[in-house]
Amino acid sequence: MPNKEQLDPRVVRTQHDVPAVALRLLIDEGWESVTPARVAEEAGYSRATVYAHWPDRTDLVRDAFAQYQEMPHFESSGNPAIDLRGELESFCRAMVESRLDRALATLAERAQTNPEIVPVRDRFVAAGEKPMRQTLATFTEPVEFEAAVQMLCGMVTHSALMHGSPPSNEVIDAAVGIVLRGLTQRA
Repeated sequence: MPNKEQLDPRVVRTQHDVPAVALRLLIDEGWESVTPARVAEEAGYSRATVYAHWPDRTDLVRDAFAQYQEMPHFESSGNPAIDLRGELESFCRAMVESRLDRALATLAERAQTNPEIVPVRDRFVAAGEKPMRQTLATFTEPVEFEAAVQMLCGMVTHSALMHGSPPSNEVIDAAVGIVLRGLTQRA
C-alpha cells in the first residue's frame, strides 16, 4: 500500500476528515450517532465513499480512536519522577482538551458488550500506557509493575470519570512519590 505522500491528496483528506468527524460525533452525541451514513453527511462526503472505506461503526470507531495516537506524550528525561509526572500531566490535559474522558467512557462501556470493540480498546490502551510502562519497567517485578501502571493511570481516569475533572498537579506529585517510594523500598 502506498504511503500518505504517494496518495492522492483527496484520499489523504478523506482519511483525515472522516475519522475526525466520527470522533467528534462519538464525543458530542454518543455511540449511536456514529454510523457511516451520519458521518458521511456530517463530513460532506458521499455515503458510497464512506461505506467503501468504513463499512460499519466498528471501522469508524477504530479509525476515530487512532487519531488519539497522534497526541503528544511527555518526552522522556531519564528521570523517572519527572517522566511519570510529565506523562500524567499530558494524560490530564488530554482528558480536558481532547475530551478523552468522554471517549474513554464510551470505549470502556462498549467493549463490555461489543466484542469487536475489544481490539480497538486494547490497541488504544497499549499505545496510551506505553510511555508509563517504559518508565516503570526498570523498577519492578511483573505484578508490582502492573500495579504501579494501573494505580497511576487509574488515578487519572477515576478522577476524570467519577469526579468530573482530572487530578490536580499536587495529587499527581503525591501519587508519583508514593509509587516510586514503594517501588524503591522493595528493590
